[in-house]
Amino acid sequence: MAFGHGKSAVFKIDDSGGTLRDISSYINEASFPRSIETAETTTFGVAGGAKTYITGLNDASISISGLFDSTADGYLAGVLGQASTLSFEYGPLGSTGGFIKYSGECIMTSYEVSSSVGDVVSASAQFQVTGSVTRGTW
Repeated sequence: MAFGHGKSAVFKIDDSGGTLRDISSYINEASFPRSIETAETTTFGVAGGAKTYITGLNDASISISGLFDSTADGYLAGVLGQASTLSFEYGPLGSTGGFIKYSGECIMTSYEVSSSVGDVVSASAQFQVTGSVTRGTW
């Protein structure tokens, strides 16, 4: 597959009723960092003086930001503090058939609305992924 432009990215998240909502038209940035823990296994007398490691548990989070809208605010503000997990789908290149899609469950950890006298009202949200991430296609 060739490179793609971010303008076609898609992000969907559950609302408070558990319905997956496409909020792509309200956001203009999404970030999906993933990491893996490492545990040091270095012992005394290690050859070459270099540390050694083994892999541990996976972790992921999601950050989104964009323009404030009352519809999107209803979806996002409605799930802040919700005990049950939220389903998400993220397509960095869009949702055309065959494009990569990441999906899983997450918990909203923060939601912020911001106003400035010289700019548009904005909103941002952070999510902690819980469990595994599925990498598939649309």
